[in-house]
Parts: sequence; C-alpha cells; structure tokens
Amino acid sequence: MLTAWRAKPAVPFGGKFRIIDFALSNCVNSGIQQVGVLTQYKSHSLIRHIVASWSRFNYEMGQFVDIIPAQQWVTEESWFQGTADAVYQSLDIVETHHPQYVVILAGDHVYKMDRGELLAAHVNSHADLTIACTTVPVSEASEFGVVTVDAGLVITDFNEKPEHPSGTPEDPNAALISMGIYVFSFEYLSE
Repeated sequence: MLTAWRAKPAVPFGGKFRIIDFALSNCVNSGIQQVGVLTQYKSHSLIRHIVASWSRFNYEMGQFVDIIPAQQWVTEESWFQGTADAVYQSLDIVETHHPQYVVILAGDHVYKMDRGELLAAHVNSHADLTIACTTVPVSEASEFGVVTVDAGLVITDFNEKPEHPSGTPEDPNAALISMGIYVFSFEYLSE
C-alpha cells in the first residue's frame, strides 16, 4: 500500500515529483506565494520533499512555503481531527501573516487549476466563503459533498454524502459537488 509509510501527498508521481507538487505548482502558477502546508499522518517524507524542492522562495519578500506540523493545544487531548480542525488549530499561525483571504485545499489531489481566477471570483462577489465545485449526475452524487445553491449561485445547503442529493437550479439531474477547494475571507474564517 502506497500510504502505509507516508502521507498521500508524499506519494511519488512521475519520477522525482510527489502528489503535493500539483497543489503547490497550482498555487505558484496562480500567483499565490504564501503557502502553509498543514501536515498530519506520516509526514516525514513529505516535509523532506518540501524542504528539498520548494525552498526557493524569498521569505524576506513575503514568499514562503511554511510547513506546519500537527500540533496540540495544552487543553486538547488529541492531534488534528481532520482538515477543519487542523485549520482551526493553526489559525494563530495564519493570522501572523495578516491575510485578507485564505485558500484551503487538499495536498493529495491531482488537477490543474488557476486559483487566481477562483480568488478573483471570491473577491468580486464579496462573499465570505467560496467553494470550487463541479457537477456529476445526481445518481453518483451521494459519494461526495453536495452543495445546494439558489439561482444566484449562493450556497443554501451543504450535505456530506447525502442519501438523496439535490440537483442544480439549471438541471435537476446534475448535482453540484465540492472539489475540496475553499476561499475564505480571513475575518469570516477566524470568527
């Protein structure tokens, strides 16, 4: 099993590359040059790869790929309990950089996306939260997080793996599913 001894983002892909390189390349190519990588399970080879491959950023110019290992608060009895908890427990670190917006995504997805366009759409809509979505047939949607929107594409509901997914306003046979890519206005996220 490829992930028995390493985190999924650290799995080799195409020779010397790792799956995390898709996420990091998409960030850099989108103009996002302040990146925090929250690590959780079996992260040593992931950390080693990031340090060796992504250290060309100039921290003094505000550019970085910062590795944020799993941590515990003194009052907590467990490590990160999923992505939302990892973000929550790392907000104090994120806040030190005074971001206006925060893009949250998985490090184990293989795709190409201009996150600059997503960020611009978020800013132009004056939204607190934007979720990148794609469509699938309603018959397949119960395997995903389903986003329900109104005619203006405002999110009205979100259901993780619903038994009876809803269709979109334009097509009741197509469901809108989350790609696991989120843009938050930082003030909203921290509240």
